[in-house]
Amino acid sequence: MAGLLGGCGFRPLYAPGGQSAAAGATREELASVQVALIPERSGQLLRRTLQHRLGSGYGVTPRYDLRAALQIGVEQEGFRRDGAATRSRYVVTAPWQLYTAAVPPVLVASGAETSADAWNLPDNQFFAADVASEAAQRRLIDLISNDIVEKVAIALSSQAAGRSA
Repeated sequence: MAGLLGGCGFRPLYAPGGQSAAAGATREELASVQVALIPERSGQLLRRTLQHRLGSGYGVTPRYDLRAALQIGVEQEGFRRDGAATRSRYVVTAPWQLYTAAVPPVLVASGAETSADAWNLPDNQFFAADVASEAAQRRLIDLISNDIVEKVAIALSSQAAGRSA
């Protein structure tokens, strides 16, 4: 299987262990991405998760600026006969842009990631409903941050390949 993947040009973007020079260069580029402030508590969680996944803030000079926003919508899905909701769903959208840190900044890549998750609303168990809601929100922030980092890594990897070609 590994021989087939190598033959088709597959290479890991930012795999641990430094398996290739390209992977190491992409990891270094990811570490040079500075994440801009994102308002509200959920935005702070997204920013912290992005910083952790990018490896930014560890003594590397910022060469890129990642700007993201977070839009969270709540939909009621299930209803009892009396009209009370029994299930809710978050739909999270995170538009993002990656700019160079140069003046004036140049847009390198942009996109919008969307994900959804739902949770049950048990009868008269308000604490359980709050915990389930927060857990769903954290899962979505993790998914969104993974998607953003993946797209940023692809953009930086293709940009580095363009410079070396």
